[in-house]
Amino acid sequence: MKVVILAGGLGTRLAEETETKPKPMVLIDDKPILWHIMNIFATQGSYEFVVALGYKGDVIQKWLDELSLNNPVAGNTFLNVSAIETGHDTQTGGRIAKCMKEFPGERIIVTYGDGLANVPIKKLLAFHESHGKLATVTAVHPPARFGYLHLDGNKVDHFGEKKQSDVGWINGGFFVLEPEVVNFVLNDSEPFETGALPRLVDGDQLMAFHHTDFWQPMDTLRERNELAELAKETPPPWLKLD
Repeated sequence: MKVVILAGGLGTRLAEETETKPKPMVLIDDKPILWHIMNIFATQGSYEFVVALGYKGDVIQKWLDELSLNNPVAGNTFLNVSAIETGHDTQTGGRIAKCMKEFPGERIIVTYGDGLANVPIKKLLAFHESHGKLATVTAVHPPARFGYLHLDGNKVDHFGEKKQSDVGWINGGFFVLEPEVVNFVLNDSEPFETGALPRLVDGDQLMAFHHTDFWQPMDTLRERNELAELAKETPPPWLKLD
């Protein structure tokens, strides 16, 4: 099964790193986050990876060319890793559509090139198959990044870290998409999140797989540093399954 990794964005909120390389090539410990994302899948089964290139795609392509496909990774291998140039200015909807048109008629997994999670892929796929809709999104709780204030009028009666589970559900990536989803993308300049996804909702074709365990984006230098520390664990939290 093909896993499309969206790797073409500008990564402007991580400008310290992305002036010279695309966000998926930012190092977590000693390897690009793109490598860690592929490893989430490779440790759970055999998948084909398709990297959707855009901003500084040549840097990713060079790394892929150098990547040894026979190099064992946690008992598995990265098989059939390829890349598709989807355009510098193309938005996420357009990138997904361009990749889907390269292999029509296939169900695919799509995820972002800047987030790590210990999503149980087989359970995700089983959930998708069970509901019969065109698309599944993995719903996660965002990290509680700020000190939480509970107010009684103007008086602070509690200060502390808000629990991640109290923040609500957001789009965590790790989509499963049927081939018909390509028809919900109208043009290359349309974000998947504000175009195809709302249309799928309107058509009663989007279901949510609830993931309450580890999920962490890499939007800031602080988050990159946090992931780098977590990468030193054996295994890191994004490879720990229940």
